[in-house]
Amino acid sequence: MKKEISETIEIPQGVSISYDSINLLVKGPKGEVKRTFVDPQIKIKVENNKLNINCKKSTKRESKKIYSYKAHFKNMILGVQSPFVYKLKICSGHFPMNVSVSGEKFIVKNFLGEKIPREMKIKKGVNIKIAGDQILIESSDVEIAGNTASNIEQLVKISKRDLRVFQDGIYLIEKAGEPI
Repeated sequence: MKKEISETIEIPQGVSISYDSINLLVKGPKGEVKRTFVDPQIKIKVENNKLNINCKKSTKRESKKIYSYKAHFKNMILGVQSPFVYKLKICSGHFPMNVSVSGEKFIVKNFLGEKIPREMKIKKGVNIKIAGDQILIESSDVEIAGNTASNIEQLVKISKRDLRVFQDGIYLIEKAGEPI
């Protein structure tokens, strides 16, 4: 059954939103986030400090998209007001790991005694800080921050060894403000 769905999000002070027919750009005091939203059935408008999402004849698919868009918009607005922070812990039991950031690369040296360092390219819009045995990942975009944390965990994934003995690695301990 097709029905009309309309959702509204209040735009807080200090945050500006611009939308052309494809891209939504959210600017705030802590950064900016740009994403692409394309659906011919769903209309997005910015007027009077409100972000309106409308669909005249929505099916289940469009209603799911509208609520997903609303969640994305809220995350974008939250991210430009205060960035999302992920915390990871460096755990090395057998060999002392050396973790560093140089330019646009995240480098892990001497992981399980390996001679060749493991490297990962850092995406734009992400700040990585290393403080002792903790790594702080900070970004205005929650998806990029979470993706970077996941990539760092996968960078030091152990295979072909007994995981009960070899517990070395980098593990997520706090996810965007909520402990795990």
